[in-house]
Amino acid sequence: MQTALPPAAAATAGTGARLPQIIRRGVEPYEASFAAMRAYTDARDGDSADQLWIVEHPPVYTLGLGADRAHVLNPHDIPVVQTDRGGEVTYHGPGQVVIYLLMDLRRNRSGARLFAREFVHNIEEAVIDTLAAYNLAGERKQGAPGIYAADGPWQGAKVAALGLKIRGNGCTYHGVSLNVAMDLAPFSWINPCGYEGLATVDMQTLGAKQARLADVQDLLANQLIARFAGMA
Repeated sequence: MQTALPPAAAATAGTGARLPQIIRRGVEPYEASFAAMRAYTDARDGDSADQLWIVEHPPVYTLGLGADRAHVLNPHDIPVVQTDRGGEVTYHGPGQVVIYLLMDLRRNRSGARLFAREFVHNIEEAVIDTLAAYNLAGERKQGAPGIYAADGPWQGAKVAALGLKIRGNGCTYHGVSLNVAMDLAPFSWINPCGYEGLATVDMQTLGAKQARLADVQDLLANQLIARFAGMA
């Protein structure tokens, strides 16, 4: 069951541009989300709403377009799905916030285009701000997309992953995942994002014992909305 999350769905930026609708899709198999993202993007026209889809997936490994399947060391019984996003192999599972960004980067932007680099930067900043709300420090790593723990015993461990598809017409799908309270073992059965031995962590392990999935879903979605309002 999918529902719209107010009030962001009806919000408008200061320029009069509509902000993305936030759609809750609940717990959904990855393949269903993937097919729906492509179908929505295929059917878009100039009036189609930008949307952020909040999803939680059953366990699944996904491969980016250029991914080396050898980075899937031992999938056990977890399905492995080929996608059309960028990046390498990653894991999605219960206790992880996943937000898919179905956006038209050429809409309502000064200069008629929002460049991909700015788009990615603002997604990363939204994750960093979400972590900061729980007194957790996150940072980028040069040449390694995603957000990593910036201090403490888990410094350098990956807490959020990012993978996008940007079509030639400026329309995007796929998105960002943030680990909240997960079984982290499946990350050890792959080379996360293609990096051998990369540690992966979640917010509760980092010390945010009060972090709850639904709360972090809402917070990250609204941080993204705030970032997009500033870019419009």
